[in-house]
Amino acid sequence: MSDLEKARDFFYKDLYATKLSGIQIDEVSEHYAKCTMKITENHKNAYGGVMGGAIFTLADFTFAVASNFNVPQTVSVTSQINYTGMAKGEKLIAEAKVIKDGRSTCLYEIIITDDKETQVAFVTITGMKLSK
Repeated sequence: MSDLEKARDFFYKDLYATKLSGIQIDEVSEHYAKCTMKITENHKNAYGGVMGGAIFTLADFTFAVASNFNVPQTVSVTSQINYTGMAKGEKLIAEAKVIKDGRSTCLYEIIITDDKETQVAFVTITGMKLSK
């Protein structure tokens, strides 16, 4: 089984992200993940834009995949999201990359763009590694 298949199999249990939000894991490696979410009417706010909560869900899930793949269980402690543009495409793409990986904490950046290369959000998340 490939790393991508293992990640999809494990994170499928995150039903809010995978089933209700429709997020898919496209790539995974050590301290990195790329996830996508097709924009549907269910993701839109009253003005027709993508709701901030939907964008944050994509960021948080992508962080979870990157920070928990083949490492100790990690949970988010703090998050900062900056909405930088309005999605113009049909799909959102999130890429999470580690900035710092310490003994008990980590810091990731997540960049969210749409399929027309419009940057939609810049996110940082600090995680804490739980001991087992």
